[in-house]
Amino acid sequence: MANPYFNKLSDFLYVNRTKDNRIDGDYSVVKNFFKRVKIREDIFQDLTFFTKFNVKGDDRPDNVASEFYDDPTLDWVVLLSNNIVNVQSEWPLSQADFNGYLLEKYDDETTLYSGIHHYEASEVKTSTNVVIIPSGVRVGVGQSVSFYDEGLDQQVIRTNIALPISNYIYEEDLNNKKREIFLLKPEYLSLVLDDIEDIMTYKKGSTQFIDRTLVQGDDIRLYS
Repeated sequence: MANPYFNKLSDFLYVNRTKDNRIDGDYSVVKNFFKRVKIREDIFQDLTFFTKFNVKGDDRPDNVASEFYDDPTLDWVVLLSNNIVNVQSEWPLSQADFNGYLLEKYDDETTLYSGIHHYEASEVKTSTNVVIIPSGVRVGVGQSVSFYDEGLDQQVIRTNIALPISNYIYEEDLNNKKREIFLLKPEYLSLVLDDIEDIMTYKKGSTQFIDRTLVQGDDIRLYS
């Protein structure tokens, strides 16, 4: 099934060139991939238009679109909802790709599983449950903290609050954070689809303008 996103992309006449880069006088109709669609700022910045979603397992954007919108060709809406441009680096890796990435990045399993990437604090709070240092804050090795505990009416020292985070745990956490995405609610899809029609329409005024969906590409500013 053809993806409707690419169907909606406007066209331009791209001048054909010979092998030595000379213009041969003919043109080919191609899609204008330089015209990138995005969700309007007034929608993108308003969380009421979106719902939280957690990407499961090895699911791709089309799998998510199929589950949430009942239409796998709306994978581009999934990506736009999260301002994702590069799926390879911004979408959670599958388990196989994740394992391959780790093997390539780290020299051996000892470095991966036992090497320390950084240290994070365990939660420190007073006897009355006032948080002094929240859990997960990056700290130095051997970090300690001193504070006055009003409930105990005394100065308190907490030592060894730093917990080691291995390279593997660090990488796994980064990948899992990419699973926490937002999805445009189905009832607002029509707004985005209407915006695409407007964005992809060429405006009169250029010598390269042919019609609302086509311009000629001799020396074209493709973003206009």
